[in-house]
Amino acid sequence: MGNFVDRVRITVKAGNGGNGSTSFHREKFVINGGPDGGDGGNGGDVLLYADPNMHTLLDFRFRSKYTAENGEDGHAGRCTGKRGEPLTIKVPVGTVVRNEETGRIMADMDQPGETRVLLKGGRGGWGNQHFATPTRQAPNFAKPGIKTQVYTLKLELKTIADVGLIGYPNVGKSSILSAVTSARPKVGNYHFTTLTPNLGIVRRFGQDIVLADIPGLIEGAAEGAGLGHDFLRHVERTRLLLHVVDISGSEGRDPLDDLDQINTELDHYGQLSELPQIIVCNKMDLPGAEENLKRMRILAEGMGCPVFAVSAATRQGFDPLLDETARLLETLPPVLHFQEEEEPEEEKPEEGFRIVFDGATYEVLGPGMERLIESVNFDDNESMNWFHKMLRKLGVIDALREAGAGEGATVRIADMEFDFIE
Repeated sequence: MGNFVDRVRITVKAGNGGNGSTSFHREKFVINGGPDGGDGGNGGDVLLYADPNMHTLLDFRFRSKYTAENGEDGHAGRCTGKRGEPLTIKVPVGTVVRNEETGRIMADMDQPGETRVLLKGGRGGWGNQHFATPTRQAPNFAKPGIKTQVYTLKLELKTIADVGLIGYPNVGKSSILSAVTSARPKVGNYHFTTLTPNLGIVRRFGQDIVLADIPGLIEGAAEGAGLGHDFLRHVERTRLLLHVVDISGSEGRDPLDDLDQINTELDHYGQLSELPQIIVCNKMDLPGAEENLKRMRILAEGMGCPVFAVSAATRQGFDPLLDETARLLETLPPVLHFQEEEEPEEEKPEEGFRIVFDGATYEVLGPGMERLIESVNFDDNESMNWFHKMLRKLGVIDALREAGAGEGATVRIADMEFDFIE
C-alpha cells in the first residue's frame, strides 16, 4: 500500500511577468533618441498532462512545490524579455484537482494524453516606450510585470473503470477479476488482501470493458472505518457495480445483510447506491449456497437487480454474467466527468481598490495600487505627473474625498505616504 498514493497536497505557482524596461536610445550623432525600453516577457503557464503510464500519485510525495519560470525583464532597443518556460505537471489519468482553500474543482484529467492550462502566467509589464506622448517625450518609468499567487491544490485519483467490483472483504472480488481478465491481483483467504484498486480488461461483443476490483468495504466505511474513504472514491466513476456477496455465508455472516450494509455505506457516500447494480453470488461451490441464493433472488426482485450465481474457484457461471454486463453498459451514460467549476468572484485577483481609514491615515488597498506604485519613479517629475493623472483616472482622488480626506490628510499606498492636496 505504501507505493499506491491517491491523495496528495501540492503548491503551484505560475511565473511572474517580467518588468518593463526604462531605457533611452543611444547612438552616435543621434541626440535625444527617445525611449526604447522593451516590455517584460510573460510568465510561464502551469500545465497538466494526463499520463497514461502513471497509476499513482506517489511522485508527489517526493516533490510538492511547483513553480513555472518567470518572464524576463524587458531590454533596451525595444526588445521584449523572454517568455517564461511553461511547467508541465504529469498526473495519472483520472486525477481530480481542487483548490484546497475554496474546494473548487479546477480540472478533471480523465482523458489519456490530455493537456490543459491550469494556471496562466503573469503578463509582462510595459516598457517606457509606451508612455511617450507629445508632451512627455522622455518618460523615465515603466510598468512592472503581474505577480502571480501561490495556490495550494488537492489532487485525488479516482479510478476510471466501466465496472466496479464491490462487497465485503474476502467475498472473492479479486478471484473474480482474475477469473474473467488477465489481471493477476493478490488473492488470499483473509480480510483486506486487496489494499489498492486493481484493474482488468475483458472483451465482450467487440467492446473492451474495464473492471476495477475495489478494496473491501465494511460497516462504517462512509465515516472512514476500515479502508473507508481511502477507496470509496474509486467507485464514483464506475458506470455499473457488480455487487459480490459470499452466498454461502462461509464466514458466519448473512449474505442478505451484507448486501444491505454495503448499499447503506454507498448511500452515505454521495448517493453511490443509485448506480445500477448486478448482484454476483459467489462461492456457489460451498454448502449452504443454494438455500441462500433462493432468498437472495426474492430480495433482488424487489430491488430490480439481476442476480447471477458464480464460482470463482471452479470458474463457472461467468459467461451469462459478462453478457449481461456488456448489454447494460451499452445503455448507460459514459464514465462520470467531474465538471470544472467557475472561479468565484472573491477568488479572482481584485483589480480595484478600497480605502481604509484608521483614524489617522487613509490607506488605499488593492493589487492594482501596489503595481501602480511600483511603476513610478519618484525622482522624476514626469513620472509623478503621470502618477497623479492615473490616480484621478482610476477614481482614487474622488474616493478619498468621499471617504473624508481633506487638505493635508495622510494617504498611504503600499509603503509610500503622501499628503492629500485638493
